Amino acid sequence: MPTRRTPRKGSLQYWPRKRANKFLPRVNWNAISDAKGKGLKGFICYKAGMASAYVKDNTPNSMTKGKKISIPVTIIECPQLKIFSVRFYKDRKIVREILAENPDKELKRKVKLPKKKSEKIDKVKIENFDDIRAVFYSVVKKTGIKKTPDLNEIGLSGSPGEKINFIKANIGKDISVTDIFKKDDLIDFRGLTKGKGFQGPVKRFGISLKQHKSEKGVRNPGSIAPWHPARVTFRAPMAGQLGMFTRAIYNSKIIGIGKSEEWKKESAKNNLKNKLNYGDIKTEFIIVYGSVQGPSKRQLMITSPLRKTKKQDKKSYELIELR
Repeated sequence: MPTRRTPRKGSLQYWPRKRANKFLPRVNWNAISDAKGKGLKGFICYKAGMASAYVKDNTPNSMTKGKKISIPVTIIECPQLKIFSVRFYKDRKIVREILAENPDKELKRKVKLPKKKSEKIDKVKIENFDDIRAVFYSVVKKTGIKKTPDLNEIGLSGSPGEKINFIKANIGKDISVTDIFKKDDLIDFRGLTKGKGFQGPVKRFGISLKQHKSEKGVRNPGSIAPWHPARVTFRAPMAGQLGMFTRAIYNSKIIGIGKSEEWKKESAKNNLKNKLNYGDIKTEFIIVYGSVQGPSKRQLMITSPLRKTKKQDKKSYELIELR
């Protein structure tokens, strides 16, 4: 018999292992460069669930090129976004923030709205600032999963003049995901994983079980530290919180995008109803290859890719049917 070897599976990169403070994580928008120019660099969406997709593989040099195959996919619902406020940055700090007029009444559940009207964007001189970003909120009441919108800051692409023109053109209007992303685009997902509560070191770090006659527990580590230094370091696999951690999934391929009303007319693609623990998909959505972190109804932030890979970028699938 070979020697049984189980290296630890819990990465030391993530510490402390505790629940995240908020569902939608912050994003370093300066690191994400959008070569397409105008528009948003991200979008707020909600995980509906997974399915099997019957597709035709059009990937060049693929072993299954031209053949029909079945792949796992995740359906993500993306209700429209609206601008809540505009932030002006100077030396990486917010020096001015202007609220949009007439926000939705559901925002009162989330934030405390000021009584005074803020100044207009037209009067602001953009030469005095380094960067311009906007805080967006999702019109999630159209999905039926909840009423309270989610807010998050999203970066804009282009020059300062293009950014302010985009804000002026879209303030007070609904912004659709189909205006930002297209089929065969690569996107990154940022959000929280499933929460699993208090778990032991075997499940949390992947350590192997001890011999059945071991003292003080089979599922505990053999030694947690020497006498000196007289403390337990974070490197020792111990029991604690598992899940609800902020994680990123890079370079997911969009194999389908559209509006639920248009897809429901096509009988072959009409598999957008009665998703487990979610319900019907009522607004715009995207279908990506593979899995995404989090349970159903989890809010996620999709962004333009931080770093594309050729292997993912050249993949091409023609969606035939959702199963």
